[in-house]
Amino acid sequence: MPGALVEPAPAAIGRTAAYLAKQVELALVSADLSLPQYRILGLLTEGSAVSSALAERLAVRPPSITAVVDGLVSRGLVERRHAEDDRRRVAHVLTAKGEKLLGTANEAVDSRLASIAGSLETEELTARALEGLTLWRQAMAAYHHATEGNSTHNGTTKNVTAVPK
Repeated sequence: MPGALVEPAPAAIGRTAAYLAKQVELALVSADLSLPQYRILGLLTEGSAVSSALAERLAVRPPSITAVVDGLVSRGLVERRHAEDDRRRVAHVLTAKGEKLLGTANEAVDSRLASIAGSLETEELTARALEGLTLWRQAMAAYHHATEGNSTHNGTTKNVTAVPK
């Protein structure tokens, strides 16, 4: 039946997510950004952050963040600033150049994903595919909010603060 969507097997959903991540990486080539750099720039649009907070949000270890941020700082996309309340803490802040490049990267990613979705048989299916991505963004934001205070590293979860359900 034209226009009908086939329900994917559960394992196929993960493979689809991995395929989409690869498509995002390919789109980022035009902006000369890696996926980890793109993710950090995106998080910094929400405000400045210390390495440990970035690492927690991205579910990686702080040394991984330091290496990626070093590259962003050297390109003038991110600045390191000492926190006013504690000079020992260093926050990362998106620069105007970083904001501009992030905008370019967003356009490249959006264009690539819209082009892929446009391969579907109807405009309705294309719209549904893109709406699905928007819904996933909302789900990820809700998940992050619900799990704030929990630390996840290497598949283990350490509950720091109880979050009411």
